[in-house]
This record gives sequence, structure tokens and C-alpha cells, in this order.
Amino acid sequence: MKADNECNVVETRFENGLTVLTDHMDSVRSATLSFLYRVGARCESAEWHGINHFIEHAVFKGTGRRSTLDIAIEQDRLGGNFDAFTTHEETGFVMKVVDEKIDRAFDLMADMLSEPRFLAQDLEAEQNVIIEEMKMTEDVPEEQLGEIFNAALFPENGLGKPITGTAESVRTFNTERTREYFERTFTPENLIITAAGSVDHEKLVELSAGVFGERERGTSGESLKFAKPVAATPFIVKHRGDLEQAHFVIATPFPSATDDRRYAADLLANIIGGGTSSRIWQSIREERGLAYSVGSAATLYRDCGVFALFAATSPEQTREAIELSIAELRSILLEGVTADELDLAKDTARASILLSLEDSLSRAASATGQELTFGRQISVEETLENIERVTSEEMLDIAREFFRTEHIAFAALGDLKGKGLERGQLALE
Repeated sequence: MKADNECNVVETRFENGLTVLTDHMDSVRSATLSFLYRVGARCESAEWHGINHFIEHAVFKGTGRRSTLDIAIEQDRLGGNFDAFTTHEETGFVMKVVDEKIDRAFDLMADMLSEPRFLAQDLEAEQNVIIEEMKMTEDVPEEQLGEIFNAALFPENGLGKPITGTAESVRTFNTERTREYFERTFTPENLIITAAGSVDHEKLVELSAGVFGERERGTSGESLKFAKPVAATPFIVKHRGDLEQAHFVIATPFPSATDDRRYAADLLANIIGGGTSSRIWQSIREERGLAYSVGSAATLYRDCGVFALFAATSPEQTREAIELSIAELRSILLEGVTADELDLAKDTARASILLSLEDSLSRAASATGQELTFGRQISVEETLENIERVTSEEMLDIAREFFRTEHIAFAALGDLKGKGLERGQLALE
């Protein structure tokens, strides 16, 4: 194995592919510990749809040394925040504790992720829990619209799949199948162990070696099995007469997380709808009072990106809110962003980055995310320099490439019968 020091993050790479990162912070008593696997929903074939999310749940159901209740009691005793999540590109487990308890936190998390027992009765219970989670999504309009929209935006790609899978697929994850997938996929080359805060690198390496250092690489290559998506341009209006508000999303392709233009793309999304001073917030909420929830965001995957503008408003006001949203995109295309808008976006981004340095949870997430996306660490100084170099001309070039009528995707959910929504409203040119 090899150790290296780049930025403030120290890394060790084991021969079996395991990566260990630490980011030591002086004068703090917190420590955040993260176990992240380089697999998510987009890696799954049809027969395994939802398996990564299922395993995220199932490892809490007990190990050879701990029962389900033991795990629950111990995480409460540690007094920290224990979070687990699955996205389209990763499956992660994160715990923040006081520094004196990091060894115990490591023992708990490593036990769950090295020796899960996957008993039949536990998995059957968790299948029911996840199916109830799916029903919750149907009860939350924003989440239901998101799944409808993603499926239509990426119809031939894993990015369009619900992360939870389906009731039918989840019911197939018995002990044998779950263990088979876990043993060939949740393996050292797919694992990044990160700690930030009051932590010692050599100690974390020692702990990691003791549990994962001698384990063999997997054979599936699951983390690499996804095709670059081609975004579709759906126009979907789904009627739900029981909703008081109509929810809509307008989206276009955008630069990816590895594109050199990612800094400009992120700043542009923030100028359009990233905060209370953004264009659509001011236009739709403050000036006309059409919506409480309105904004935009850039979602940057490893190989593609999506710009999405979203709002919720009364059904009879939906058409006006859409027209105002399109008008702001058209204004960007015709006039670009102002110098004041660019300066404000840079100041906001700089403040967010610098303030995040005070939190071990944010530092751990940053180090892990950079390893996952780039395979290296990007210093704060380099990031701030890249943000400062962004120009309004670069933003205009991005807008002209991606904000085009033929690229626009749209979906709406609500009591929208007879509200006159049509694709022609989305014309930018």
C-alpha cells in the first residue's frame, strides 16, 4: 500500500483497491467517519433493480456479533448522527461522533459492512419496510414527479430508475441473492473509508487493515458497469385532482461533474434559481407571489449533467409560472448574466466553501466525493481559483449550448386538466 499527502487530505491505497482518506482538523472534538461504496442504482441490471438500496437497509438487521437491537442501542449510545444513503452512483454510511468514540464507531460500522447476517426473516421484514418507503414517495408530489420525470428523461439508462427498485424486484432479494450480490460488489476496490476532524491517519489505516486489508477484490466490476446516458426530451402532464398545487420541472442537459465547465455551470444554476436573490425567486415569488417553493439546481453526474428549474403553484397559475421561467432562460440567452450577478454568485460560493471547512461532516463528504469523481483531491485554493476565473462569456456559451428548445424536457403533476399546457410554451428561440 502507498501513502500520499495532497492538500490537507492524507490517503493510503491498499493493494486490494481499498482507499483510506483522512482530513485532520485542529481544535475540534468531532470526528466524522464515512464508508462509501462506488456503486449505486445506475449500476444495476434489471434483475438487480434496487439491490444497493436494499443492502443499505439490510446491513442494519444484524451481524454475527450484533443483533438489530444491539446495533440500534450502540448507535444511540455513541450519541452521534448515523446516516445511510443510496444514490444513482454511490451507497454510503456516515457517522459523526465525538473524537474519543471513533474507534467504537469504526467497529460498529465495519462489523455491519463486513459481516452482515442477512437472515431470511430480517430480509422479509425489510422488504416490507422498503415497499412502504415506495408508498411514501407516491404521497409526496415532488418526489413522485421526480421519479416520473427521471424515468422519462433517461428511459434507456440506469439514471432513470427509482433508487428503491420496485415491489416486484425487492421481493426477490432473499438471503441467497442478497449475499451473492453483496460479496461480489461490496468489496475493497469499491470502498472508500474517510475520516475528518480530530482523527489520526495511521490509526484509521490500522483499523481498516484489520477488517478489510486482506479481503480480495470483487469479480463483478459493478462500479464501472454503466453506459453514458442520452437525455430524452419528454413533455409530460400527469393529472392528480387531489392536489392543491401543481408541481412542474423544466430541464435541459448540462456539463458533467468532470467537465472543466462545471464551476461556470454551477454558478449559472445559482444565478437562475439558487437562492433568494436569484432570478426566478425574485420574478415568480417576490414580484408576483405565484409560488412558495421555486428554484433551480445543477445535478452533475460523472458523465452527464442536468439543469432543472422547478416550482409549485396553484393550477390556474401554472401557465404563468412556466412562462416566467422560460422568459428568464431566454433572457440569459439574449443578454447573459450581469457583472453584479456573477460577483454575487462567486461570493456566495466562496462563503459556502469556506464555512464548510469548519464542519467535519462537510470535510469528510468533500474528500470522499473528490476521490469518487476525480480519483484525486482538489485543494480549496484550486477550487476557489477556478470559481474566480469563471467569466460571464463562459456562462453564455454554456447557455447557448444547452438552453435550446430542442433540448428542453418538461413534466408537471397536479389538477391540470384544461389548463392549456403545451410544448410550444417552452420555446426559447
